[in-house]
Amino acid sequence: MVTKKIQMKIDGVKDLTFEELSNSTSNFSDSALIGQGGYGKVYRGILADGTGAAVKRTQQGSLQGSEEFFTEIELLSRLHHRNLVSLVGYCDEDNEQMLVYEYMPNGNLRDHLSAQAKEALSFPMRLRIALGSSRGILYLHTEADPPIYHRDIKSSNILLDSKFVAKVADFGLSRLAPLPAMEGVAPGHVSTVVKGTPGYLDPEYFLTHNLTDKSDVYSLGVVFLELLTGMQPISHGKNLVREVVAANQSGMILSVVDTRMGPCPGECLERFAALGLRCCRDETDARPSMAEVVRELETIWQMTPETDSVPLELESESVSMDPSRTGTQPSSWSAGGSMMAYQYMSSSDVSGSNLPSGLVPSTNPR
Repeated sequence: MVTKKIQMKIDGVKDLTFEELSNSTSNFSDSALIGQGGYGKVYRGILADGTGAAVKRTQQGSLQGSEEFFTEIELLSRLHHRNLVSLVGYCDEDNEQMLVYEYMPNGNLRDHLSAQAKEALSFPMRLRIALGSSRGILYLHTEADPPIYHRDIKSSNILLDSKFVAKVADFGLSRLAPLPAMEGVAPGHVSTVVKGTPGYLDPEYFLTHNLTDKSDVYSLGVVFLELLTGMQPISHGKNLVREVVAANQSGMILSVVDTRMGPCPGECLERFAALGLRCCRDETDARPSMAEVVRELETIWQMTPETDSVPLELESESVSMDPSRTGTQPSSWSAGGSMMAYQYMSSSDVSGSNLPSGLVPSTNPR
């Protein structure tokens, strides 16, 4: 007899059986496997109605337990934004727990930044991904009711659809923002056990266990620095934030910029780097809000060639979808009318390895 733990119906989310999902993935065959991690494996599936889907099958004893499973269902069933991955359905039978998402043909951002990527993302594409991701997180912070702190923003949790529109995924570790107390004032943080991914963790959250909206800003800032450099947050014993901070302080910011994205307008590149660094400041209050992040990215977007004539609300449909497009650009690329001169590492020097298991970020107590 099949035992179900979720008894209620959730609007817009399908309650799928193990048999349906097994059939959709050719019995979870290796040929359908598109990803895996500590939680289990993800398979490409075709549902009975012909819909393409990504099926995340949680393995027993995984890092993502039942609490995260139910959290994600509860949150994603009521979140609707073009830059958030949609939950299509779930399966909760006996020892099987699976989440079914809309299928994202272009995978995750991290894979497109690796040295093994078939085609490098151009600067306009990277900027567009940064803007889309930021809009999704801004929605979580300001429009979701109640607001939500994601708590695990990272490049592998930013997925790309067929048009390279960025969508934030994986809400298993997310927390609701604190509600106002009797006097109508909400505390500015949630006190919680530290969870997240090494290299993306807000140092202040790590030290105090106080999770805030600025914790997400820090993690997103690390993603911006990944977009800037192509490097991983921690690789070969080096911390990306520290490396970029040191390069900036020594006037050598170009030494860490990813050459694979082709020529970039100098002022746009510098403003994007500065925004990433501001997001990654140690002190919570020194970081911008998500609204400020989105405004700055929109400004840089308007300054960037081939995008300045595209209405921001339509940019995902209107901009060219070729991620490697760099082409020959007009002299108006930078404020001074000339290209940014590059003298920096080759892509083979900036590709990172996978994070060591159990690695925690080092922080300097203040």
